[in-house]
Amino acid sequence: MKRFFHTDNDPTTLIIRLMTALVFLSEGIQKFLFPEMYGPGRFAAMGFPDAAFWAWLVATFEVLCGILLPLGLAVRAAALAMLVNMTVAIVVTKIPIALGESFGPFVLRELKSYGFWSMAHEMRTDFTLWLGSLFLLIKGGGRWSFDRKVISARQTE
Repeated sequence: MKRFFHTDNDPTTLIIRLMTALVFLSEGIQKFLFPEMYGPGRFAAMGFPDAAFWAWLVATFEVLCGILLPLGLAVRAAALAMLVNMTVAIVVTKIPIALGESFGPFVLRELKSYGFWSMAHEMRTDFTLWLGSLFLLIKGGGRWSFDRKVISARQTE
């Protein structure tokens, strides 16, 4: 458990925590507020079986992790969950763009162009969030995090 909470004393990690958290929190809330556009409606249009289940599950995790990350609480667990989330998002929504056709059950959306450069453009936010999540999984919460306070408290016991 100590390793799970262990982090360094780097204060700049807070910037990455805030960047990723605010986007995940916003995206999760939007799935609840605008279900047809960003929640079950979008998941169904992408080809997800049982779209409502997956949309609400993803939205719940995005909101939960969007709250945990700025607090610096269970940063590695939240980062791992969002790393999986972003990996699925890239596979489901960006691979079809690269291929220029639907991929498995996942439907290609209408764009002006397809291929590598179109995919690279469309996945810029996904890739940034994927890297931010990977960074937090590796580094932990940094100086100003509850995780660091947990480790400090355990070391003084």
